[in-house]
Amino acid sequence: MPLRLRRRAVGTAVAVAGLLAAGTAAALPAVSAPAPTPAHAVRAEAAQAKPTIVLVHGAWADASSWNPVMSRLQNAGYTVYAPPNPLRGVQSDAQTIADFVNTIPGPVVLVGHSYGGFVITNAAALSHNVHAFVYDDAYIPAKGETVSQLNSARPGSCVTAAPSTFLNLVPYPGGPKGDVDAYLKYAPNGSYQGFEGCFANGVPSAQARLLAAGQRPLAVSATSEPSGVPTWKTIPSWAVVGTADNVIPPAELLFMANRAGSHVVKVPAGHLSLLTRPGTVADTIIDAARAVG
Repeated sequence: MPLRLRRRAVGTAVAVAGLLAAGTAAALPAVSAPAPTPAHAVRAEAAQAKPTIVLVHGAWADASSWNPVMSRLQNAGYTVYAPPNPLRGVQSDAQTIADFVNTIPGPVVLVGHSYGGFVITNAAALSHNVHAFVYDDAYIPAKGETVSQLNSARPGSCVTAAPSTFLNLVPYPGGPKGDVDAYLKYAPNGSYQGFEGCFANGVPSAQARLLAAGQRPLAVSATSEPSGVPTWKTIPSWAVVGTADNVIPPAELLFMANRAGSHVVKVPAGHLSLLTRPGTVADTIIDAARAVG
């Protein structure tokens, strides 16, 4: 074959091969590397694998008192809620929290501060998914026990004086006859150490004044309402005990925690360890969540 014809044949073959390759590539589906999972989706998936944390405040406080603890839990990847506690009565408050908890899919760790301990204990009897308790300077009541009874069980509580000594009593609409809202007085009065010394010892004075001004009152009738089923007998619990608590004497906190078989964590703090030792409180909640999650 002449050289010119051989070159033309080779060129034609190359062109045909190129067309075939292009056609084959067009016929094959495009294959691409999988898109990376967005970081927020990874965090959401991790959060779903963890128990949900529900924080319940006590008397003379509100949900914002949990903010230092809540931010630590959120940073650790937990879904956290701090619904308002109405502070109207043990059973009605427990029903409110239970109704909220029952909307949450998956296991829940219920955390209560102070009077919130009464609420979470009784709410768990009305819920299906509470897997652990954390009691933070909180009452851990047995059946039939009341707030007033536990306050006076051992000496040292700053809220067992005559009511007029340390409380401002204010009527509220729609309440039972004779019931009133109880606010803690700010100034000291006789044996009463004042809001800062009694309730907020260890909290900076400026912050204590803000807490006193924005406190939410407890209905007096709630202090004499008996607790129901002691759900801590079947649900594991952890207890943070402030060794300088002036509201619930540390000896009483330890008695209740030991009676419940709680994992006890002592902390050098007053009644508001959730504000003054939030790292310890958050770590204890995480320990509980990991143990049941």
